[in-house]
Amino acid sequence: MAAKKRKKKPEGKDFKTLVVESALELAAEKGWGEVTLRDIAERSGVSLAALHEHFADRTDILCAFGRMIDRKVLDGAPTDPDDGTPMRERLFELLMDRFEILNDSREGVKAVLKSFRSDPKPMVLHMPYICRSMGWMLEAAGADTNGISGGIKVAGLTGIYLKVLCVWAEDESPDLPKTMAALDQALGRAEAIMNTVKGRGKGSG
Repeated sequence: MAAKKRKKKPEGKDFKTLVVESALELAAEKGWGEVTLRDIAERSGVSLAALHEHFADRTDILCAFGRMIDRKVLDGAPTDPDDGTPMRERLFELLMDRFEILNDSREGVKAVLKSFRSDPKPMVLHMPYICRSMGWMLEAAGADTNGISGGIKVAGLTGIYLKVLCVWAEDESPDLPKTMAALDQALGRAEAIMNTVKGRGKGSG
């Protein structure tokens, strides 16, 4: 039997970008639950050994995708978050940038989310990385993520992001109006809760 010819690596793409894009393409085509590491290696035109050298498993590939999204959002973030813009508006802009960037890989991401609903274990494994990403979003907005209060902020924003991500998956409009409305509403509720907690804290002092 003749050996399969490997695809040549596209010019200008680094290894991790090539693998992540191939993985999401396959997810869009046949569902993330059906995609194997061998499938990803073959689509990327690399050996399993080379894939193993850079990624521990499929979750690791998704984490790399998340870091790529983080980088793109952070590249476009204001260099001076303390410009007087309210925290809620800063977070809104950053997360909407994130959802707009996700649109470039929309079908693949939707396939991954669908697989998480049928098998939640991978989502549980992925949670620490999502929290880490939200920590970076808060830092970009100028929020302090240290200590207990910082952890509460990260957990809260992670919950908001995951909830709105479900809305984004069903929002087929290029302008993402439903996503924008859901995000604005969720951030508004969180802001109201934080203001109430702060008010009670001052009152008890």
